[in-house]
Amino acid sequence: MSGSERTKRSVYMKWAKTRSHARFNLATSGVMSVPLSEFPVHLEDLEITAPGGYGYEPLRQRLARHNGVPEECVVAATGTSMANHLAMAAVLDPGDEVLIEQPVYGPLLDVAEYLGARVKRIPRRFETGFALEPKDIERNITGETRLIVLSNLHNPSGALIPAATLRVIGEMAQRVGARVLVDEVYLEMHFEGGAPFCFPIGQTISPAGDNPFIVTSSLTKAHGLSGLRCGWVLASPPLAKRMWLINDLFGAVAAHAAERISVIAFDHLEQFRERARALLAINRAVIDSFLDSRRDLECFRPPAGTVFFPRLMHGDPETFFKLLREKYETTVVPGRFFEMPQHFRIGVGGDTEALRAGLERLSAALDDFARR
Repeated sequence: MSGSERTKRSVYMKWAKTRSHARFNLATSGVMSVPLSEFPVHLEDLEITAPGGYGYEPLRQRLARHNGVPEECVVAATGTSMANHLAMAAVLDPGDEVLIEQPVYGPLLDVAEYLGARVKRIPRRFETGFALEPKDIERNITGETRLIVLSNLHNPSGALIPAATLRVIGEMAQRVGARVLVDEVYLEMHFEGGAPFCFPIGQTISPAGDNPFIVTSSLTKAHGLSGLRCGWVLASPPLAKRMWLINDLFGAVAAHAAERISVIAFDHLEQFRERARALLAINRAVIDSFLDSRRDLECFRPPAGTVFFPRLMHGDPETFFKLLREKYETTVVPGRFFEMPQHFRIGVGGDTEALRAGLERLSAALDDFARR
């Protein structure tokens, strides 16, 4: 395989699309999808096409209102994945230095490599609950650093970056003229309030308007609305304008029916948030009970979200994943996709009874594996 073939693809996404499905699927990381019967939309609310332009104005207004920012800071995107691509492409040129957390959600690293960036890593250690240490960034940041890439809640562990840490990172980035891209797609699952959203933090660091933070998110993970592909970027107005123009390379206009439905979704967002909150209150108790019962797993337990990232304490993980899939008809996300092969990611945002059944299968597979 040539170098370009390695970097112009996502190994993880290929696995997710072709190998993650099973009778008992613990690999899905978002909240279970909202069925059409629970979605307040009527056929007469929809149109197929709209005048072309840079974003559907009613949707841009909802995105700005939802995030508490001016419209000129908002870029609509096809999901968080495209939002991350646009954000990196707007900042990075080939050869630019970028700092990326480790472990990391694979496509974030893939995009940086696809854009030809020089990648340096910032460790998140299991032993410290995957906390992000500013001293590790300070040790690696240089005058050549153009971008720092993080996720909050962290994917794959679910760890939360506190507001104080984000402020320090933003100030470090500003001193060297770098930006900080934070994927916040899981952060709205921090239902208890006080979630450390980055864009307001950046506005206090740079009240003149040159916000060091770039934020990406979508309606996908926290609201069960993956099919809408409603993603967005928050950035300073000049950078946001650059992203709109870069997006012209990938498509002329968005699917207008999805834009219209997304506007309706924002008008009823509290309904979807309450659905997710109630589901996760039950499901997180289920996963806690499972983890309490296992002495062959170690796991940092995040404060919120739908992902857990346990470590298999003994044995070859790939052999275990093969047994789990083939004999017990169950999938988890292997840790090799996050550069930590002894770990695996469990998603807990699905139907509660399906989650219980999947965890029972996982437990039986662990017992079977220990006897071999």
